[in-house]
Amino acid sequence: MNHQYYNVLGVMSGTSLDGIDIAHITLVRKDVWSFQIHNAETIAYTTSIKRKLAAAIHYDSIAIKQLNKEYTDYLGNTIKTFITKHGIKNIAAVCSHGHTIFHNPGEKYTLQIGNLPQIAKIIKQRVVCDFRVQDVELNGQGAPLVPVGDRLLFGDYDYCLNLGGFANLSFEKNKKRIAYDICPVNVVLNHYSLKLGKEYDAGGAFAKAGKIKTSQLKQLNNLPFYEESYPKSLGMEWVNEHIFKILDSIKTIDAIATFTEHVAVQIAKQLQSEKTLLITGGGAFNTYLIDSIEKHSAVKTTIPDDKIVENKEALIFALLGILKLRNTNNCLSSVTGANRDHSSGVIHVP
Repeated sequence: MNHQYYNVLGVMSGTSLDGIDIAHITLVRKDVWSFQIHNAETIAYTTSIKRKLAAAIHYDSIAIKQLNKEYTDYLGNTIKTFITKHGIKNIAAVCSHGHTIFHNPGEKYTLQIGNLPQIAKIIKQRVVCDFRVQDVELNGQGAPLVPVGDRLLFGDYDYCLNLGGFANLSFEKNKKRIAYDICPVNVVLNHYSLKLGKEYDAGGAFAKAGKIKTSQLKQLNNLPFYEESYPKSLGMEWVNEHIFKILDSIKTIDAIATFTEHVAVQIAKQLQSEKTLLITGGGAFNTYLIDSIEKHSAVKTTIPDDKIVENKEALIFALLGILKLRNTNNCLSSVTGANRDHSSGVIHVP
């Protein structure tokens, strides 16, 4: 692929289960990469699919196989509807992350469902997907993958912070891109917000109303993961084993307040004063959390326009897919700990 303009769809499903992000994007490669986000939507999951995705970590192999097929059909038809709705033509590729069910790179295992070959036949487009498996096979974490896009599209910032299901940070150090998961965010906050009748903690209202419990906060901050060096990444297995056990002992609203403070503390620990910080992901709309991060650090924060905040991961997976088609490295060993830089992903054709 020698031309420099790419009409592409980026598709992302986060662990926070808020829905499927689909963005129609133009990527341009001249001296540097640039982009334009056109139409973009977050399509909420049906109650049935959301319930199955939430429970899937406990499924056996037969049930997982069935869910993978069901979810691939669901994802493919959702993307097909988006393409038809917006009249999108001449698509170079649909670049899709899939939905993470298991992520345990220490045991060389990661699974993102929705990446079966049938998706290309449903959409009738070329699909690039399943970006993490190869990296894990090369002794990497398989995550985070977004930092390649941070370097190529948002390199003007000292730090790029994504506040999604998990918080992950990306920055340059000694001419290498460094990135890692810091801590869980919305997978925990949304879990407890649902107990209070809301999908998420809008603006941090619950956190602001609750009380920070110092004993639980100390337990959270003392978890061994936070002392480990990068590369490192997190999955729901870790959250279930460590976080909920600590927070389930206190009132729900206090759990939200305590965990929000924990997130702010852990993020601030990673940041040097007076540096510039770009914040994206759903957590960027949690003004109480953002204020708490700023309270604990002295960085200069920037929250871009809503299109970028909501669709940065879909945008970057679009870029990862195009890099794969160009046979250009889209996984950095300095980020994931893999044996080498490499071009990851699987290509399906109709």
